[in-house]
Amino acid sequence: MKRCLRIRVVMGKDRITELPEELLLQILSLPPTKTVITTSVLSKRWRSLWKLVPKLKFESDNQEDIAKFSENVGRFLLSHKPPVLESLHIKVIDKNKETRCSIDVGVWVGIAIVRHVRELVLDLFLLNYSVRFPSSVFSCDTLETLKLKCSVLADVPSTVCMKSLRTLHLVSVGFKDNESVRNLISGCPNLEDLLIHRATRCKVLTLVIAAPSLKRLSIHRKRLSIHRKIGGQKEAGGYVINAPSLEYLKIRRFNHCECCLIENAPVLVKATISNVSYIGNEKILGSLKSAKRLSLDLSPLEIKCPTGAIFYQLVYLEMYTREAEWWNLLMFMLDISPKLQVLKLIDHDKDDASYNDDVVTSGKWNEPKYVPECLSSCLETFVWIRYGLEREEEKEVATYILKNAELLKKATFSTRPIESEELNKLEERRKLLLNELSRVKASNSCHLVFDGESIII
Repeated sequence: MKRCLRIRVVMGKDRITELPEELLLQILSLPPTKTVITTSVLSKRWRSLWKLVPKLKFESDNQEDIAKFSENVGRFLLSHKPPVLESLHIKVIDKNKETRCSIDVGVWVGIAIVRHVRELVLDLFLLNYSVRFPSSVFSCDTLETLKLKCSVLADVPSTVCMKSLRTLHLVSVGFKDNESVRNLISGCPNLEDLLIHRATRCKVLTLVIAAPSLKRLSIHRKRLSIHRKIGGQKEAGGYVINAPSLEYLKIRRFNHCECCLIENAPVLVKATISNVSYIGNEKILGSLKSAKRLSLDLSPLEIKCPTGAIFYQLVYLEMYTREAEWWNLLMFMLDISPKLQVLKLIDHDKDDASYNDDVVTSGKWNEPKYVPECLSSCLETFVWIRYGLEREEEKEVATYILKNAELLKKATFSTRPIESEELNKLEERRKLLLNELSRVKASNSCHLVFDGESIII
């Protein structure tokens, strides 16, 4: 009985209130700010604690009056008095087709700058209208992270000075013109992480990225084509990238670009290129020759292969096999990658809506007359995900690699999921694979893993 009473006393004690204020503020930085404000009724100590929380998150819901939400955010920010505002996240969704609400973005951002904000995230989904982003941000010397999304329009002056900014994410942001993008990026001399998802309708045709300290760059476009018609004439945009410190590059959905120039990337570690086709120049692949790791999801029929380029640094190559005659691009890359150690092939996913079975099966594999240097002297690991034994060209490519990879230490194959009514085909698939491997002569001791089962051959 006495033990039960002691437990009740301990359980009834307010241990959270006894925590140091610094720790309480860290805890209050986790939930939405609307929830944090309600803690003011807990006790006398909590009454004003919410005013010192260093991280703020505001998010409107679909049922909320946007004008009232905007007013409440402004009122709270005026009452908020932290020594430093570490981050301010605001998300507004307005799907009202009839009205265009007044969003006090200028007030919010102005107060945040006065509070020496370090991270600012503005995510606006406003149906059929955009909000002009306040130019006062472009001279903020405390901002380290800036993320803008959707219904934001930026007219960037030439006097940008954001020396502390290291992370910049622009998702479907509208810019007045080409100079606005150029001014923003050039005004951030210490920028390290840049993400750009281009809007469907964008006035900026040629995107110029000149950033000497940039280490990570991701560019994505929503639509496959960036062709636009201006004055009755068809114009194609492009990309010019000059980033001598670039280490990680991701490019997705470039289609019918006039150019894609990566002028300077000598320390590139990894590049991921997918859904890129019909580029006016052939330098998009050739400019990646300093990369150590490459992931390619391209059609050899729609992309120009560079002449004379050698990938001396490339040790890891990942390729998707969804496109027609993908093996031609594979053999081209093997020929120009003399130090390749790891090769990973990823077949199509039947659940992928963009997959076209007729396209993938077109063409015919022809075994090359010469064996690439990397197969005979460097390749140690070979992986094939969703390997399809029913495709003749896949069996021929797999056999060719295993037969000529003299230093291969491990080959891993995983097949596509088998439906319950097709389980009886599993053993047949294994027999077919073993039959192919019986012709392997290059490696005396290749460790094979097939659907999780290890086999020494």
